Amino acid sequence: MNERSYIRRLIAEGEHQQQDFKYKIADAPKLAKSVSAFANTDGGRLLIGVRDDGVIAGVKSEEEIFMMHAAAYTYCRPQPSIHFDTYVVDGRTVVVATVPPSTLRPIFALSAKEGVEGLLPEKKAYVRIADENIVASPVHLRMWREQVARQPIVTNYAEDHTLLVGILKERGPLTLNQLTRLSRLSRNRVVALLARLIRYDIAGWKHENQQFVFFLL
Repeated sequence: MNERSYIRRLIAEGEHQQQDFKYKIADAPKLAKSVSAFANTDGGRLLIGVRDDGVIAGVKSEEEIFMMHAAAYTYCRPQPSIHFDTYVVDGRTVVVATVPPSTLRPIFALSAKEGVEGLLPEKKAYVRIADENIVASPVHLRMWREQVARQPIVTNYAEDHTLLVGILKERGPLTLNQLTRLSRLSRNRVVALLARLIRYDIAGWKHENQQFVFFLL
């Protein structure tokens, strides 16, 4: 398959869970959100130089390619793995940035370059849901950190687990705030319990109405 056919086939898939189109790179921190989302979820690829409607605009300068590298290596913490391939289609350059799922989750995207005087970097981790990059919940962050640390799935909160399971069974799906209010436990305790219930495959999560909700499997 030649370069033109390959890129056209990818474009025909449209934007989805593991593919995103970027017309141009206005700023590296914005691109870093997509890198973070792919790395924290199932991996994916960015087709850079392609409009949202699938029209190939092309990458117009070496500066844009530099900014892509900056997004991966300067505006993400820890640095994710990312691979860049360049293709020429009808005289226009398309860059495919492939991001595998990370073993070092969470991968954070920074809003401003560290070390620049007067700018304090704010970091957020993202997940990829359908064709959107969504800020990860505190439950995701706790779950990923436990997985990276290879923390065994044990708990001293047996009664609290039973309480939370009972609430989810009776009232779920529920948001983190709703579970905190109904259980009368601290927010941090509920986050830890949910993370472990998900790791146990007892509970699950989904994103609906612009918020995360949790439910029993």
